[in-house]
Amino acid sequence: MLLLFVFNGHSFSSKMVKLKIPDHQVAGHQAKTGIIGPLIDDSGKFYKPLQDDERGSNELAFYTSLYSDPRIPSNILKFFPSFHGTEVVDASDGSGLHPHIVLEDIVSNYTNPSVADIKIGSRTWHPQSSEDYIRKCLQKDRETSTIKLGFRISGLRSMGPTNQLWQPHRKVLMDLSAEDAMLILRKFVSSDGNVDEPDCVFASRVFVHVLEELLELKKWFEVQTIFHFCSCSILVVYDKEEIEAKKSARAVVKLIDFAHVVDAKGAIDHNFLGGLCSLIKFVKDILAGLSDVETSNPKP
Repeated sequence: MLLLFVFNGHSFSSKMVKLKIPDHQVAGHQAKTGIIGPLIDDSGKFYKPLQDDERGSNELAFYTSLYSDPRIPSNILKFFPSFHGTEVVDASDGSGLHPHIVLEDIVSNYTNPSVADIKIGSRTWHPQSSEDYIRKCLQKDRETSTIKLGFRISGLRSMGPTNQLWQPHRKVLMDLSAEDAMLILRKFVSSDGNVDEPDCVFASRVFVHVLEELLELKKWFEVQTIFHFCSCSILVVYDKEEIEAKKSARAVVKLIDFAHVVDAKGAIDHNFLGGLCSLIKFVKDILAGLSDVETSNPKP
């Protein structure tokens, strides 16, 4: 049965869907007691609550036009989650019906995914934002690795082949030095992130492909003057068991979170591009370190 729901002057259809709280979310607004957060179903869809201000309408407008925008190359569209419209479903906090943006659940095909959410850019606000919002974001940017590294690791989890979970607390990830960020990323591609000395056994299988994807994104961001992606993240997902079992298994790289995307007005998005280049350098340095180890410890 379909119902009609009105939210901020807009009409949304509603239907009964069996939903649950995702197990593998590492960043963003998470569904907790009294807090509205995303939900998932069993068909591979991710239900993101529509924010009741311009952030919600902005993200919905972005997704609505994204796949029909002729300015975006087809090879770049693969970096965005599939969009399945909107639905009104029961909110995770028990407050009743609420409109949600329905997206692809990127981790739905994984049993024990390793996930990294990396917010890109040395600035998470746009000059068009309100003074209060800029002040709030600027304070956080200064207190975290955002300004000094050009990105910050918002959340991360790594699940090993024997099901040992490594998921550092968000507060630990907030203000990382370059050395600490490198260590965290190396642990992300190790058999067990809980140990002090990461073995990086999955680095080549994961980061070689991730680097290829990031360089493809970089090539587009060097020329695209359509959008400025403020406060957006790059999501990296892979499964260690799949990587070990299948030669064809690869990591997935996606762009997520578009509540603060604005019109570029013909200008390059140097903020995102700079952060992307910084992340690329970290990945390159990790891969170069693998080569150095192999050179200093040649196989007999």
